Amino acid sequence: MTEPLKIYTIPTCSDCNHAKRYFKEHNIPYQEFNCEEDEKYPKEVWELTGKQVVPTLVIHDQVFVGFAENMSAIKDLLGQ
Repeated sequence: MTEPLKIYTIPTCSDCNHAKRYFKEHNIPYQEFNCEEDEKYPKEVWELTGKQVVPTLVIHDQVFVGFAENMSAIKDLLGQ
């Protein structure tokens, strides 16, 4: 992967924490955007998805809403 994937999160989101833990355990670089720290991040999520749902992940220009329910497709995309 040439650039880290993007993950939009909030600290209390268990699915967000699961995704970050998975990426760390598999040495997959990611850039986190905490939606509680900066008001522009929820706006970016809305522009990407038309929803305000975390985690929202952007991998190679593909957008995923949620980690657990998209794990198979995400693993395939990352070559896992």
